[in-house]
Amino acid sequence: MGALRDWAAWLDDWAVPPAILASVDESPWVLPREVFSRRADRQIAEPTGPTHFEAVAALARPGTVLDVGSGAGATSLALIGRASVTAITAVDNDDELLAAFAERAGRLGVAARPVHGWWPDVAVDIEPADVAVCGHVLYNIRDLAPFVAALTANARRRVVVELTERHPLTTLNPLWERFHGISRPTRPTADDAVAALAEAGFHPLVTRWSRPAESDYGDFAELVETTRRRLCLPAAAAPEVEVALREVGHDPAVPPDLGSSGRQLMTLTWDGTAT
Repeated sequence: MGALRDWAAWLDDWAVPPAILASVDESPWVLPREVFSRRADRQIAEPTGPTHFEAVAALARPGTVLDVGSGAGATSLALIGRASVTAITAVDNDDELLAAFAERAGRLGVAARPVHGWWPDVAVDIEPADVAVCGHVLYNIRDLAPFVAALTANARRRVVVELTERHPLTTLNPLWERFHGISRPTRPTADDAVAALAEAGFHPLVTRWSRPAESDYGDFAELVETTRRRLCLPAAAAPEVEVALREVGHDPAVPPDLGSSGRQLMTLTWDGTAT
């Protein structure tokens, strides 16, 4: 079980060194909910990318959608009006994002069932859907095989997964070197995910693509604050973080999310097995 074992070990390597983690009171594992909401609203207004179009193709005839790690709905709600979606089940462990999802679904006129919990733990309580989508979740999943097996078993037609080519946090690596003098990991990658999936018995169609640069944050100050927390730095270090971000070339007018590892993406698709 080499590829699956390596995947889990590489994710373990991303743990913040205990001494650094103990030096701050705030969790570094942060992404403002507003970022999820902005992404959802952008995709709903103007969906882009192979992930969206693969799901649309699988919903050429009316069907239901399961969105695992739904956030505010960027992956699934954009299908409404462009595909024959009859209902959506959204799974997430954040109640506020589930509420944001339900509000948007109601506004778009589609029945939505928000489910709070962790996948695949809640899979036994969910009816299979015609299409299962999962956007930007795999790098959070140490035990990949049961997660993907449950996705497949709960999709009648198609599973559509999106992830960045590199681990989302690799963009921050130069800043960890600058502020803490440590080298951070660079694996796993999306290609490592494909290898792990193959070992688990899944062989997806792989599509590589890129998303245009967009502003993920309301302003540069919001990006500075989130980056400071991710780097386990005190509040007093915010001015230094701002200088560092400018020096490495980030445009204050279009502040990106540095925890999303750029715009190079992969879409993975394969057949579901639910009956």
